[in-house]
Amino acid sequence: MQMRALGRTGLEIAPLVFGGNVFGWTADEPTSFSLLDRFVDAGLNAIDTADVYSRWAPGHRGGESEEIIGRWLRANPGKRQRVLILTKVGMDMGEDRKGLSPRWIERAVEDSLRRLGTDRIDLYQSHSFDADTPQEETLRAYEALIKAGKVRAIGCSNFDAAQLSEALDTAKAQGLPRYECLQPEYNLYDRGSFDGPLRDLVMRKGIGVITYFSLAAGFLSGKYRSKADLEGRARAVRVERYLNERGTRILAALDEVSARAGAAQAEVALAWVIAREGVTAPIASATSLDQMESLIRAVNLTLSAEDIAALDKASA
Repeated sequence: MQMRALGRTGLEIAPLVFGGNVFGWTADEPTSFSLLDRFVDAGLNAIDTADVYSRWAPGHRGGESEEIIGRWLRANPGKRQRVLILTKVGMDMGEDRKGLSPRWIERAVEDSLRRLGTDRIDLYQSHSFDADTPQEETLRAYEALIKAGKVRAIGCSNFDAAQLSEALDTAKAQGLPRYECLQPEYNLYDRGSFDGPLRDLVMRKGIGVITYFSLAAGFLSGKYRSKADLEGRARAVRVERYLNERGTRILAALDEVSARAGAAQAEVALAWVIAREGVTAPIASATSLDQMESLIRAVNLTLSAEDIAALDKASA
């Protein structure tokens, strides 16, 4: 497996990251274990999760994904050295447990380490910008965690160009650790928030990029082409917004390239992100071994210049 440097973190990852949001939600524990085993056996190595996963599900409190990963690691102790654990802090966990204040980060990291059953987090990410906490305070909290060996590198998710630029300037001025990775929403349909100033910034500063919603909540798999296709689906609310003229145009281009490449639409959509300049790796989830095999095939799929141009045009 050809590894890629994740910015200046010193970490190297395969060109696809497993999205752990499904663990304990749409993938039960035995299924999650099987998916993780296959993922690692295929030579892939980065697993992304967050403390808040999957608090949105009825009866869940948050932390379910981290707990399942932790139990998998305890059942497979030799695999901790083969994987990188990426988790996040900042989203609302209830009872004022949210944001990026030093007080909450100090508590949240211990909770995540306990749930994950590990002594270190390879990449600890600010899940969203916190306007109520000065960025210097957040970065100083991360500095303490790095010095203590609890965190190897830090990143951020859902920051815009101005917010990330401010964080980088603060880190430089104060001699603090900087965000070395960005996790933006990005896929063939959702390009606006990353393409442009934010993409230019991370490329200029040598920051790694791992994209989330890389398949647009499953829309780019081609399975959902009408509201009828969404009935009873867990992601129906997220996918419905793609059912429009532009979405149809993108699916048509995916169908065309898929037929030419002999690959599934989801594989083509991920291969497009993998090939995108400025992106280190997309994050993608799977809830079955068949889906996992498709993710693995996507890593090995090389699109032609003609294919990429057709997808670019359809998604412009």
